[in-house]
Amino acid sequence: MTSDLLFVYGTLMRGFDHPMAKLLAANADFLGEATCRGRLYCVTHYPALVLSDDPADIVHGELFRLRAPEELLREFDMYEACGEGFATPTEYVREPVRVTPGDGAVNEAWTYLYNWPVTKLSRIESGRFVAR
Repeated sequence: MTSDLLFVYGTLMRGFDHPMAKLLAANADFLGEATCRGRLYCVTHYPALVLSDDPADIVHGELFRLRAPEELLREFDMYEACGEGFATPTEYVREPVRVTPGDGAVNEAWTYLYNWPVTKLSRIESGRFVAR
């Protein structure tokens, strides 16, 4: 897939005092809040998104249009420890997902999906990650 859209649902969202969130804000256009179908879990101070087929499972996040997608995605792959050189299975994988912004139009955007078992993680029922 070639997309310049990125769906974020955790520490990359606006308002987080994190260098990678600042990198995203400086190099992408915020398109608005969006949702995707999935379940959100709490790892420690960051969340994990797992896709779901259940329409009741909604994860809330933000949609950005990357100005230099190739370079930025490479940076975020390294941040999420799923870029080149990381041992597999990596904790996250970057995959395209269907996201729905506030206007109801469905888009495909990149996001980072959790790639390890969630059996020992607590679920965030609201689907909204809030800094702890």
